[in-house]
Parts: sequence; C-alpha cells; structure tokens
Amino acid sequence: MTQTTLNDLPILLAILGFGVMGIGALVSPQRVSRQFDIPTLTAAGRNEVRAVYGGFGLAMAAGLAAALAIPGLRAGVCLTVAAALAGMAGGRLVSAGIDRTLGRLPALYLVLEAVMAAALAYAALGRQA
Repeated sequence: MTQTTLNDLPILLAILGFGVMGIGALVSPQRVSRQFDIPTLTAAGRNEVRAVYGGFGLAMAAGLAAALAIPGLRAGVCLTVAAALAGMAGGRLVSAGIDRTLGRLPALYLVLEAVMAAALAYAALGRQA
C-alpha cells in the first residue's frame, strides 16, 4: 500500500464527486434533469441520464481509483479524466456563447469542471512509483 500524498487529494475528490454523481443519477435521474429545467423524463430520457451521468460517473470514479492503486496508470487516467472535464466546461462555454446566457447551476458546474480538470492535470504530474 502506498502512502497518500497531497497530490492524491484531487484524485480522491474527483472519485467522490463522480461517485456521488453516478449513484445519484442511477437512483434518481429526474433529480439530475430538474437541475437543468427538465422536470420530467420519458423512459428514454431516464435511460440517457443513467447512462451519461450514472454509468459514466461510476466509470470515471473506478478509473481514478485504479490510478491511485496502480501508479503506472496515474498520469494517463488523470489526464484523460482532466480532458473529459475540460471538454464539459468548454461545451458549457460554447453553449453560453450561442444562447447568450448561462444559468447559475451550469455556471457552478463549469467552474467545478474547470478546477477539477486543472487539479487532475496537476495530480498526473504527482509521485510516480
């Protein structure tokens, strides 16, 4: 077992965030969609939220856990997840530019995604075994 360092903190926070997002989306997809002014979902809509927020979130959490457990995976996994988060933040910026508006929660998520992307990029440079 390796010792946890400060460079591991962004990974641990991302595991927690993706885990909470994933489980929450699987259990209550409409709670996710309501944050974005979509109060009800069809069965296809619930399937989409469970897949994109639920399955994806849990897969990201599992990949990041593997990056902590297997040092050789750390940089690649952290950079891949950082790129995914940066892409999400970038998509929000493009949407805000096209729509000329950005809601409070999407703005909060944009900031969280950008900060976590930077933190995971930093964590990728952390200790190597």
